[in-house]
Amino acid sequence: MVFYKISDEKKVGFTAGKKVGNAVLRNRAKRRLRAIFAQIEQKLKDGIYVFVAKEGLKNMDYKQLKSSLLWSFKRLECFK
Repeated sequence: MVFYKISDEKKVGFTAGKKVGNAVLRNRAKRRLRAIFAQIEQKLKDGIYVFVAKEGLKNMDYKQLKSSLLWSFKRLECFK
């Protein structure tokens, strides 16, 4: 899940609730989200981005997660 708010500067936050799993799974989920964000950060508009890892994230492979996030960014109209 991605939340976006227009702002003058680019800020980002990552969070994962206990429903995602134990600490290892929560950290892995946030690490994967950070890696994908780092790859496409230059293409995004300035604003505040909050990523919330949900329970289904642990079953997704990297390519599927990346395409899902790209679709979310496109839907939110975050691309420059």
